[in-house]
Amino acid sequence: MIKFLFKGLLRDKSRSRLPVIVVTIGVTLSVFMHAYIVGFMGDIIEINARFTHGHMKVMTRSYADNMQQLPNDLAMADVSSLLNDLNSQFPATTWSPRIQFAGLIDVPDINGETRSQGPATGLGMDLLSPLSTEKERLNLQKSLIRGRLPEKKNEVLLSEEFSRKLAIDPGEQLTLISSTMNGSMAIHNFIMSGTVAMGHEALDKGTIIADIEDVQYALDMENAAGEILGFFKSGFYDDETALMYAERFNSSDTLNNDEFIPVMRSLSQQGTMGTYVSMTKMWSLYISLVFIIAMSLVLWNAGLLGGLRRYGEFGIRLAMGEEKSHIYRTLIYESLIIGIAGSITGTALGLFFAWLMQKYGIDFSGIMQGSSMMIPSVIRARITSADFYIGFIPGLAATVIGTMLSGIGIYKRQTAKLFKELET
Repeated sequence: MIKFLFKGLLRDKSRSRLPVIVVTIGVTLSVFMHAYIVGFMGDIIEINARFTHGHMKVMTRSYADNMQQLPNDLAMADVSSLLNDLNSQFPATTWSPRIQFAGLIDVPDINGETRSQGPATGLGMDLLSPLSTEKERLNLQKSLIRGRLPEKKNEVLLSEEFSRKLAIDPGEQLTLISSTMNGSMAIHNFIMSGTVAMGHEALDKGTIIADIEDVQYALDMENAAGEILGFFKSGFYDDETALMYAERFNSSDTLNNDEFIPVMRSLSQQGTMGTYVSMTKMWSLYISLVFIIAMSLVLWNAGLLGGLRRYGEFGIRLAMGEEKSHIYRTLIYESLIIGIAGSITGTALGLFFAWLMQKYGIDFSGIMQGSSMMIPSVIRARITSADFYIGFIPGLAATVIGTMLSGIGIYKRQTAKLFKELET
């Protein structure tokens, strides 16, 4: 009977073409919007990951306990060896050492006397290595306001607002006054190569960005780093995988009480980021659910109207002696075939459009020049495993339920009135 119904739907385009198109459009929108919402809601996580937290972060145990204080005296030594171990253990992850520090920026005049000063927070990262992706990860080129990015040793970037406050221009010298890894005073001269807009008020007031080797030399941290940030090569944070990696890395040293032993923390295990991750998952689910319910109502009504329009056909079939239960079952079978066909086609189209947006995104940096470091300049979707089946909820379930409700009217038809209805 299924084969007979399938052939009937193929030959009678009025019964199959429009319903399949409606279901396909509804499922396509549902799948695409779910991927878009998950990607959009995850932007705040990715921003924090790229700038400070990483998808995972490796630190010494004592550094992790005092992370908010940026205690470089508790930093990791022999970082190059640790990086080799991390790359071999977690090949699907990119690892980048960083140093966060604080200090005083002093700008001298032509006589070498202090012209202006200001407190700053600093970030040391790999800016000069040819294979480094740090500049792209932080959108430094798009965030550039004046000057250029560092191209050689002892060149740094300042936040634009901070540079205006210090009255310093690209090419001029500045001095960093801070403390070394061993607690002594550190004084080091840099050249400001350019300025960037951070897109965050607190960071715009006083930020300096330098190559990590220059920071290591200035702070007496040779082959040392406060943190090693890990980023999934997929470009998206996966909380379950990050937690699994952290547990695997930390399991070998659970009995070691050394305060300088390296430990790994996932992004959700760092400060309040766990709350952000949970909220993102929750709100992504709620927003997607609202849209799916809306699309389900549309497809429900489509199935309901499709059944109501065929009451004349049902009357003829009843007049010819066909049982009401048989008509009802065939109506449901037809809706199942239409729902499956539309859901498969719609899911494929939705995944295709979501993939395009995930790969290429929508770039609106042209209207936000100078503030793309902390504010994403490209909106991207994110395809998850749920996108492969979520479209079947409105596409199949809602269509069948709508058809079942409309088909109830079959049992209310009275055979005695059928000929009178057919005559009219």
